[in-house]
Amino acid sequence: MAEVLEREFIYVSYYFMVQLRQIFLYWVLGMVIGSFISVFAKNAIHSLFAGLRDKKIGIWGVVPASFLGILSPLCMYGTIPIAASFSRQGMRDDWLAAFMMSSILLNPQLVLYSTALGGTALAVRVISCSLCGMAAGAAVRFVFREREFFHFDGFAPAASRDTDPSPLWRFLKNLGRNVRATGLYFLMGVLLSALFQRYVPADAFASLFGENEGFGLLLAATIGVPLYACGGGTIPLLQQWLASGMSMGAAASFMVTGPATKITNLGALKIVLGLRHFLLYLAFVMGFSLLTGLAVNIIV
Repeated sequence: MAEVLEREFIYVSYYFMVQLRQIFLYWVLGMVIGSFISVFAKNAIHSLFAGLRDKKIGIWGVVPASFLGILSPLCMYGTIPIAASFSRQGMRDDWLAAFMMSSILLNPQLVLYSTALGGTALAVRVISCSLCGMAAGAAVRFVFREREFFHFDGFAPAASRDTDPSPLWRFLKNLGRNVRATGLYFLMGVLLSALFQRYVPADAFASLFGENEGFGLLLAATIGVPLYACGGGTIPLLQQWLASGMSMGAAASFMVTGPATKITNLGALKIVLGLRHFLLYLAFVMGFSLLTGLAVNIIV
């Protein structure tokens, strides 16, 4: 028994180190770039979004709002107070919806992480998340029209934690917070990937998530709900799943539902949406993820 456990430990350790070597650099680059943007470019990005307020571009405002949401480095609990501030300044709800939806799904740090998945997966992620933000904004505009969609009462922008007079120290402190926030999840993702590689037959996985298209998309969208705790932690899993035969459409579905239904995000969204709008949000996310997966499988 001891010999079997030792052998299995060696196998899993080997897969763990192989996976870690493949993805470690992307994790480091993601944290460095993410911290740089958070410290030196965050205010400029938010100023660009605030500058849209007086533009007479109608529904087309969801396009820049969605892209700026992706560029914003804040987590959901940082995005909501900022969005509340924009709302009090007169920002339209459809543009806010586009900005917030895209910000939930993607940020500069996660874009860097996702380069480890290859050019196709990276393009699928960026395009699908951008379109999801635009679709959310369009839905709020045409379904709710002049009715209020968000309830930002009680939210105010939090004080910035990047206040050290030295730019270098501001950057290093932010980077340290990034390491503490993502490091454990990243290592857990690598470990889960190693265990998956050792114990899950690739043929069975390919049959479930690759050949069985409809069910595979639904399952990928569904498992994104409980499995997604940190964007960086899911990259090793996605990398291994794609190598084992997961279709690109199933991966796209997972990449939408995962961050959109992350437990910490849902808690914040329930507060600002209310129960009815919150349920509509969940239905929108699931529907969009499934349609995205079908479209990606057809195109890719």
